[in-house]
Order: sequence, then structure tokens, then C-alpha cells
Amino acid sequence: MLIRVRHTLEYTYDRPVFIEPTTIRLTPRQDPTQRVHEHALRILPEPAGATWSIEQDGSAARECWFAGEHDRLLIECSSMVETLRDNPFDAIITHEPASSLPVSYPAEIAAALAPNLVCERSRAVEEWSRSIAEASGRQTLAFLSNLTNQIFSDCSMEVREEGEPQSAAETLSSKHGACRDVAVLFIDACRAQGLAARFVSGYSIHGPPEITEQELHAWAEVYLPGAGWRGYDPSLGLATSDGHVPLVSAPSYGLAAPTTGSFRGTGAQSGMSYSIRLETDEVENRA
Repeated sequence: MLIRVRHTLEYTYDRPVFIEPTTIRLTPRQDPTQRVHEHALRILPEPAGATWSIEQDGSAARECWFAGEHDRLLIECSSMVETLRDNPFDAIITHEPASSLPVSYPAEIAAALAPNLVCERSRAVEEWSRSIAEASGRQTLAFLSNLTNQIFSDCSMEVREEGEPQSAAETLSSKHGACRDVAVLFIDACRAQGLAARFVSGYSIHGPPEITEQELHAWAEVYLPGAGWRGYDPSLGLATSDGHVPLVSAPSYGLAAPTTGSFRGTGAQSGMSYSIRLETDEVENRA
């Protein structure tokens, strides 16, 4: 499937400020699950300097720095991505101790995955995760499907444009949150069972009925030996395939934020607005 993305993000300031170096993570990931055919990034004011960097998970980021004072920062991104995974279940687990819970990885892989195994150690989340594991016969793949469906069934979704994700324990208790909140709950529930899981920011052509505008989306990926990183979207109740476009993935939300930066200006106040438009087409219909 071809997915064209147009994403505009604007920060405004009520008086001129100094914009500190800014990291922009709006470049779609290129890997065996998707191919980037086009990508353009426009930044105003024109940066005094910019470079491409490869982040800790291999994602591409644009690092920009600015001269002088400015009253806005405009970022416009246009991409065309061909998504390639039409079957999210097209693999087996090749390391037997990872097929049942709690999961055990080979020593070298476990060391590499270590940041994706750290959880907040909430007793409530751990007990809840254990109950789903037991109901799944302690089988890893069944657990992942059941966990996805359980969160989708139990939690009411909301739009919250700004702010850090809620803790996993808070989302479990309140049973409502934004996509990033339920992604964090899913991640901690997986980590409680020894599964390496990470946070993903990106886009999805699927949208719950309560969401009328297209939004930046969040979900999770779990590492399975033989299958690699596999996506699960608890806010939509599905394993991800060709309807999702990942931008960046990381062990924590902060490292997967679409932009990271700050400004200097005494008493200055900031505002943010954005627009996201997704268009789809079948590959064979492309001119």
C-alpha cells in the first residue's frame, strides 16, 4: 500500500525568542516493512545549520540550530511510503524459551535489549499482566493477542494533544487515555513477563470512531526471536501491518517524540498547532 503523509507543525511565540537546537523525528523509518519513495522537510526560519543523525535505534533525525530571534518555528514534512507487511503473523519464534512466559532471551540478545526490559514495577500492573498470561496458557503469542484485545476492550480512548503519557498504573486504574497512554500500559505489561517492548511514534490509516481528525499515533513493538520487532496497537486492538507507518521507536516515549527542543525568552509564552493528512493508494494503481 502507498501512503502519502503531509504533516505540518508550527510553534508560535508571543515575542521573539532564541530557538535552541532542535531534533526533528518526522522521517519515516526505512526497513523490511516499508520503503520510503519520497521525503521532503521544510523548516522556517531557515536553520543556521543542520545535519542528519542516526539515533540509538537506527532512526533518522534532523538536527537543526538557529541564529537570532524568531517568533515562530514551522516544520512541514511530506512523505510517500510503501508499506510492505500485509501479514503481521508471518513468522515463528525460533528460540524456544521465548515462546512461553516469562520469556527468556539468549544472553547476547538480552544484553542488547536491556533498555527495553525496564518497567516501572507497579504491583497492580504486574498482577494484571500475570492474570492475562495465565489465561493465555503462558504462551507468548496468545498473551500478546489477548493483551492487545484486553486493553482495547477495557480502555476508552481520548485525544490529548500535549503532555507526557500517564503511568501504566494510572491508565490501568482509570481505564481511559490517549494512544500513548495505552501503549505505555501495553509495554509495561509485556516487560513484566520478560518481553522486550518499545514505544513507537508514527501514523495509522486506521482510526477509532471517536477520532475525527488525523493525528500522530503511538503503539508498541515487541521483540520475538525469529520474528524480530513486531507491532501491536492496543488503541485499535490489532497487530500492525501495512496500515501503520512508523517514524521512530525507542525504549521510552521521550526518545520517540516527533520533535525535541526548547527556547529562551524572558516571559515568553508558546503555542502549538498542527495538521496531518494521510492519503492511500494501492501500489498497482500508482502512475
